Amino acid sequence: MASKLQQLQSKACQASQFIGKHGNSYYKQLLENNKQYIQEPPTVEKCDQLAKQLFYTRLASISSRNESFWKELDYVKSLWKNRQDLKVEDAGIAALFGLECFAWYCAGEIVGRGFTFTGYYV
Repeated sequence: MASKLQQLQSKACQASQFIGKHGNSYYKQLLENNKQYIQEPPTVEKCDQLAKQLFYTRLASISSRNESFWKELDYVKSLWKNRQDLKVEDAGIAALFGLECFAWYCAGEIVGRGFTFTGYYV
C-alpha cells in the first residue's frame, strides 16, 4: 500500500512539473488562437455586461423557440395520425431517440445517487 502511495505521489509531482514548464505557453497559445472572442478591456464590468447580454438574448429567443416547439409537435401529431404510412426507417429513428432519452435518464439517476447502481447513500 505504501508503494502505491509513493507511486501516486511521484506521478503527481511529475504532472505538477509538466504543468509548471508547459502550462504558461499553452495558456498563451490558447489566448492567441481565440483572440477574436476576447473583449477588450477584460474587466469584471465587461464580464457582467456580457452575462446580461447573454441572458437577455436568450430571453428574447424564447418566442422563436416556442414557435419551433409547436411546429415540431404538429409534425409529430401528423405522423401519428398517418402512422399507417410510416416507414420502418422513421420508426427506427424514433425508437433510437426514445432509447437515447431513457439512457440519459438512467445516467442522471446514477449520478444523482452518487454513482451507485443500488440506491441512495444514507
